[in-house]
Amino acid sequence: MNAADTAWIMTATALVLFMTLPGLALFYGGLVRARNVLSVFMHCYAIACLMSVLWFFVGYSIAFGPDESGLWGGLGKVALSGVTTESLSGTLPEILFFAFQMTFAIITPALIVGAYVERINFSFMLMFSSLWMLLCYAPVVHWVWGGGMLADGGIFGETGVKDFAGGIVVHETAGIAALVLAVMLGARKDPSKPPHNPGMVMIGAAMLWVGWFGFNGGSQLAADGGAALAITVTHISAATASLTWALWERIKFGKSSLVGIVTGTIAGLASITPASGFVGPWAALIIGAVAGILCQEAVVLIRNKIKIDDTLDVFAVHGVGGIFGTIMIAAVGAGSWAAQLGSLAIVGVFTVIVTVVIALFCKAILPMRVDAETETNGLDLSVHGERAYDMTS
Repeated sequence: MNAADTAWIMTATALVLFMTLPGLALFYGGLVRARNVLSVFMHCYAIACLMSVLWFFVGYSIAFGPDESGLWGGLGKVALSGVTTESLSGTLPEILFFAFQMTFAIITPALIVGAYVERINFSFMLMFSSLWMLLCYAPVVHWVWGGGMLADGGIFGETGVKDFAGGIVVHETAGIAALVLAVMLGARKDPSKPPHNPGMVMIGAAMLWVGWFGFNGGSQLAADGGAALAITVTHISAATASLTWALWERIKFGKSSLVGIVTGTIAGLASITPASGFVGPWAALIIGAVAGILCQEAVVLIRNKIKIDDTLDVFAVHGVGGIFGTIMIAAVGAGSWAAQLGSLAIVGVFTVIVTVVIALFCKAILPMRVDAETETNGLDLSVHGERAYDMTS
């Protein structure tokens, strides 16, 4: 065990949890109507709690268990079987590696929340998120990070897919699942309402930005120069994407919005995530510059042209950003084109199929969508019996 590595990954674990609670909750909460903000908080909070328990019981074993089939990790580490304070994962206590990866298992299904807010049934959401994390996310983790079929020595030979912190594992899977659910749910009755609290959106985005240092820097799994580089390129990409999003928005619409510039931040962060351990500052600058425009155009395409009500643009920002960053690894010569594109295709198809099957299964048991009256009145009071604001004052 290395004490410096351990101390850094303990810090990174806290930072990644901070991304979901409260970062993502505030970011998403500010983007919805005032009568639905508590439902978004509830979704993020409940997912954080439920995924933690499921990751302990079986998720970690599926992702990082000792099975050598290449498809999943098996059940050898169910409920942390065999894991003690003396067990090591590289230079880290394995119990810490478990906790660090648990925070990724929390935020990935939480990202999907943005696609279905303001209209999904709470019980359906919990059931879907649970099954999706175990049957979609955890196997993909094993394929890419757990020594499975897409890693070095797998189906792409000695040079497997390069995904430093989750362009495929986190952002592609969550983005595609979000798009699928948005299509299956159908559009909101009135998708035209603007964010109710742009200030809350900015605060949430700022927390995500800070937390992302743990997300990408922690994925080095060591306190060394590689972690420092990952943090540096993460910041450069985020800053550049923020600026290009705001500039592109001003060119097209005559104004640069607060919600726009912070959404550009998230686009830059998502895009650099897979590449953050493989590229330098100049490549990060280019990735961020392109991401700010690319993801903004993806929002227009999905929302206005294809007419899919992915409420908070999860696929356009996270999905497109993660896919773009994964491709850029090959473009700068840090990875194999076959491995990068092939893995994107395999995981993409797998995610679509598993998401549809899980959604249909859950829909056969629980209502997928709230009724029209509940949607009109807002989920806060109708579903959770609380208001975020005193509407009489």
